[in-house]
Amino acid sequence: MGFLHSIILGIVEGITEFLPVSSTGHLILASQLLRIGESDFVKSFEIIIQLGAILAVVVLYWKKLWNWETIKKLLVAFLPTAIIGLALYKIVKTYLLGNTAVVLWSLFLGGFALIIFELWYEHCHLGARLPKGEKEALPPSYRQAVAIGLFQSIAIIPGVSRSAATIVGGLWLGLSRATIVEFSFLLAVPTMLAATGLDLIKNYQSFSADQFGSLTVGFVVSFLVALAAIKFLLNYIRKYDFIPFGIYRIILALIFWFLVV
Repeated sequence: MGFLHSIILGIVEGITEFLPVSSTGHLILASQLLRIGESDFVKSFEIIIQLGAILAVVVLYWKKLWNWETIKKLLVAFLPTAIIGLALYKIVKTYLLGNTAVVLWSLFLGGFALIIFELWYEHCHLGARLPKGEKEALPPSYRQAVAIGLFQSIAIIPGVSRSAATIVGGLWLGLSRATIVEFSFLLAVPTMLAATGLDLIKNYQSFSADQFGSLTVGFVVSFLVALAAIKFLLNYIRKYDFIPFGIYRIILALIFWFLVV
């Protein structure tokens, strides 16, 4: 993998990490388009550079991450993903990461699920704007945090999207869109720290100096691009729902399936 590949994949990661479109799925598809051969390093690269995007959350939400109540709820939400992810790590990396068919089906079906959920959500008036100061600023309870963590664990399947799973789960639980989007951002920090740490512990000895260089480039690029992506999403949710992202997922899956695969 060359440095140009690292830059391109870093851009893809930074843009897609916090949008409900699956950053891992996009990295897998982009790697195939760039004709990057599938290898253990490429799979590790796709996991590790996500931490670069997550670092953007640390920078933008530094003060909130030092709130003890927030930390406890993030740990509670992280626990289900940690248990499930650790138990299924070998299966995910061996059979799911790099599997184009799994990604395309996840994008396709997830797109329909996102559209159907948003239509149901609006129909039930759950998405109605609330008066200022009413529920909007309320954080999730501990019980809701556990449930959000369970929703997040579905995203170990490439193409599902961690962001989509947690946001839809939070909305379904009755949280406001602004609240769950922010909580989803914050929950990404312990989740990706753990995923990256686990992968580095298991594989760092097999990386060459050039591969560490590629990782560094992808990491930095994804961080810088993610700063802009987070601000975009925060502005977007004030006016719009996620139906366009659902449509995008379906179209991307169909185009890739018929024109590439």
